[in-house]
Amino acid sequence: MKLHILLVLFAAILWGTTGTAQALAPHEATPLVVGALRLLIGGGALYIYISFQRNVSLKKLPKIPLLISAMAMALYQPFFFTGVDLTGVAIGTVVAICSAPVFAGVIEWLWYKRLPDWVWGISTLLAVLGCTLLFQSGEQVVFNPIGMLCALVAGLSFAVYTFVSKTLVETHPPDVVVALVFTTAAIFLLPLLFMADLSWTLQWSGTLSILHLGLIATSLAYLLFARGLKGVTASTAVTLALAEPLTASLLGIGLLGEAINWLSGIGLALLIIGLLILSNKERIKKRTVT
Repeated sequence: MKLHILLVLFAAILWGTTGTAQALAPHEATPLVVGALRLLIGGGALYIYISFQRNVSLKKLPKIPLLISAMAMALYQPFFFTGVDLTGVAIGTVVAICSAPVFAGVIEWLWYKRLPDWVWGISTLLAVLGCTLLFQSGEQVVFNPIGMLCALVAGLSFAVYTFVSKTLVETHPPDVVVALVFTTAAIFLLPLLFMADLSWTLQWSGTLSILHLGLIATSLAYLLFARGLKGVTASTAVTLALAEPLTASLLGIGLLGEAINWLSGIGLALLIIGLLILSNKERIKKRTVT
């Protein structure tokens, strides 16, 4: 398995800890404020990190792609949480997360004038189907057009962030790219924090939760993701990111005592199979050729 694939998978595993970290935070911690805080802490930590590196030039990064990438990441937070709020956790999460690989395939076709290969297609189909079954919690389905649209915009935002970041890390240091993107994204969401009650961050559970989300699930995770992007296509990276709900489900079962039904169990298995196929794509393609 390529190192770059492992980096992307490990980043997705770290993202998968966000739900557990939020569940252990004080009940006053609203998802939208948490999303803004994690970008602020994560972006700030990354900026401090690159400031200690030698020969780092911030002026050479193209400004328009940087702003597009930052805007996409900033938009993901409010649209995802709004979609979940209007449609329910299961439906909102499925639409947002599972639409991202589809958008990635379309963008790759439009951007590079090529369709992703058949291994990507099979693995993505299995992973998306598995993710859909995984979130079959039995809650009442709420079809809210605005909520569905918000969730789709969240999925599109992540796909756009990945593709634009991919073009940036190909010619610039990944550490610098991700630091500037997240610092800029945090500035976009800063007004949300001026209107929010942040007293819960002074509680030990709130402090530990937001530090984990900012430093581990954002700074470290996106740093690994950016480095992994140098060696994999953007569409492959977006599909591998489905390891996030897989990790979240396993943590929910193991740490939070959440129950899992047989349908979710099948989804868990399909998601794992899809990720394993994509992780070994080069080996599979070589065997089919020979």
